[in-house]
Amino acid sequence: MNRIKPKWVVLISVAIAEGIGFLSGFLSGNQRNVYQDLVQPPFAPPGWLFPVAWGILYALMGIAAAIIYLNRGNDLRRRQGLWLYAVQLLVNFSWSIVFFRFQAFGWAVAVILLLDALVILTTLWFWAVSKAAGKLMIPYLLWLAYASYLAIGVYMLN
Repeated sequence: MNRIKPKWVVLISVAIAEGIGFLSGFLSGNQRNVYQDLVQPPFAPPGWLFPVAWGILYALMGIAAAIIYLNRGNDLRRRQGLWLYAVQLLVNFSWSIVFFRFQAFGWAVAVILLLDALVILTTLWFWAVSKAAGKLMIPYLLWLAYASYLAIGVYMLN
């Protein structure tokens, strides 16, 4: 059986992550107008920063997932890590829709807190399989901590 070449695994993995991010953004409606109309907490960034940051983060996540997929070490831990990755990506997908499309800010806080927990678990699982993959998830964790602060702030102020 022919295996897919590693460079294609990386490209496909990044494309999946970026595609899910794009589809979520598309289904979220007019994010720019919603964001501009909100009372923002201190240290809220300009709206243009979000697509730039998420584009980078989705690429890093996709590379991390490809590293795990290509790793032929602990197969059970690898499968569990990829399963967690898929679940967190699904929750990530839903957050923008809940926040922007439905403007259900309380539910959005609940979703992002669930996402925080899932990404911590995914990062720990990835780290156990490949330190490089785990390290690639750290910017995502940091951004999610910041995004959680923003979501809680928006919920409290609006």
